Amino acid sequence: MTDFGDSVVLGRSGLVVGRLGVSGGYNAPAGAFEMAFERGCNYYYHGSMRREGMTKAIHNICASGRREKLVVVAQSYTRWNWQLKRSVEKFLKMTKLEYADVLLLGWHNSPPSPKLMDQCMILKEKGLFRHLALSGHNRPAFPELAKDGRFGLFHIRYNAAHRGAESEIFPLLPKENRPGIVIYTATRWGKLLKPRGLPEGMPVPRGSDCYRFVMSNPDVDVCMTGPKDMTQMKEALAALDRGPMTSDEIEWMRKVGDIVHKSKLPF
Repeated sequence: MTDFGDSVVLGRSGLVVGRLGVSGGYNAPAGAFEMAFERGCNYYYHGSMRREGMTKAIHNICASGRREKLVVVAQSYTRWNWQLKRSVEKFLKMTKLEYADVLLLGWHNSPPSPKLMDQCMILKEKGLFRHLALSGHNRPAFPELAKDGRFGLFHIRYNAAHRGAESEIFPLLPKENRPGIVIYTATRWGKLLKPRGLPEGMPVPRGSDCYRFVMSNPDVDVCMTGPKDMTQMKEALAALDRGPMTSDEIEWMRKVGDIVHKSKLPF
């Protein structure tokens, strides 16, 4: 297992990225994202909630002459080909970028329509983005989608409470020319940080524990974090310093995850 501070190649996309990705949708300031960038966290997910902090950080990093080190992800939930073009162009204008490194088609539980995929390829040929990604919640769909070489990477839900990807996705992906794997909801929307019903004496996970659990899985390339302030960003970055979990720590996180999963709360 690589050290969490090392860069990895994001599957068949060929992108070189840090193990911890950052999401800009929760109001963290630009300084938090720039601090993460200096630690090697260069996978910037600027999704449907495009807050000022990440936009400003992108501007600052590019102004410093380091655009080629950034991997910027634009996301669109649209199912309409004409609207996709408008969405990507609006994203590029806002970020002042010539291209997005990744275009993420959001929340597809089945293959996107042929018309939408055709539009993606047109936009890619025009140089508006470089690699195509897809996210969704239907785990059995991903091994089939992986057969489509147009997808360079996937965004997949996985955490200590939702471990279905360990049997329904990861072992079923191709060994050669594998799509990159980016994980979101590592804290199960914060529920793993405030679990109810833990046995007396069982530690409560920190944010960095949730990220370490995900990154300790050898099938995972990148784990996303969505900090709302500098304190949460520092806690996420602590995962890089603390490194891979021991087998005992992984077992502890699985037990916490089982308790949280039984709470039957959404996601």
